[in-house]
Amino acid sequence: MTLHYREYGDPNGDLMLFLHGGGVSGWMWDRQIQYFTNYHCVVPDLPEQGQSHDGVHFSIKHSADELIELIQEKANHKNVIIIGFSLGAQVTIQLVSMKPDLIDFAIINSALVRPITYIKKWIKPSIQLTSPLMRNRMFAKLQASTLYVSKEYFEQYYQESSQMSANTLIRILEENMSFEIPQDFKQAKVKILVTVGEREKAVMRKSAADIVASNPNCTGVILSGIGHGISMAQPDVFNHMIEAWISNGILPQGEKII
Repeated sequence: MTLHYREYGDPNGDLMLFLHGGGVSGWMWDRQIQYFTNYHCVVPDLPEQGQSHDGVHFSIKHSADELIELIQEKANHKNVIIIGFSLGAQVTIQLVSMKPDLIDFAIINSALVRPITYIKKWIKPSIQLTSPLMRNRMFAKLQASTLYVSKEYFEQYYQESSQMSANTLIRILEENMSFEIPQDFKQAKVKILVTVGEREKAVMRKSAADIVASNPNCTGVILSGIGHGISMAQPDVFNHMIEAWISNGILPQGEKII
């Protein structure tokens, strides 16, 4: 297992694994690990992102393989909860499809599962043309705002995004744009909460509905007034929602159920 990861919280508590989105890394979960102190929190950086730079190229399938190994090492017969955002949510879907009995709870936040094939062919030429913008602070601030990256974390975001190679970004985007629900996802025994922001693109809301329809253990929620990234935009709301659902199966009042 070659992923870089950090551990927080209570080593005797249930295992809670946080999987970040593309363009950020494990630091995006800082407000969650500060809250879930009674859990054994493990926060990896996915391949080619954050501090996971061992020469292994990113893919969703390889990431799931690595994380299965990490979970098997850390679980020790405890309950296992995975919380994934965007790219990390896609990895979560892949992981529970490969190991349907390994996880107890999965939170799939803003996962794209409808391949956007017409865009994929333009990814490489577009990134090669615009890659110098990744080092432009004004451009980085615009990108950060779409992910609700606060001023507190902007320098971390800017440092990582400006150092990411064009080839890495191409691989990540191609994987992201090509992902679809694996056939074995319907076999997963895990309890699954699917969330999507009301202000996200239509393809994201439709993806959430597809995920819910693909496994009878799924419950879906459309979160009002939010775009792509509730865990950073409204961390307190997100944390309380996750805690209530894991502990008692309670869903947020007033939100639309998929």
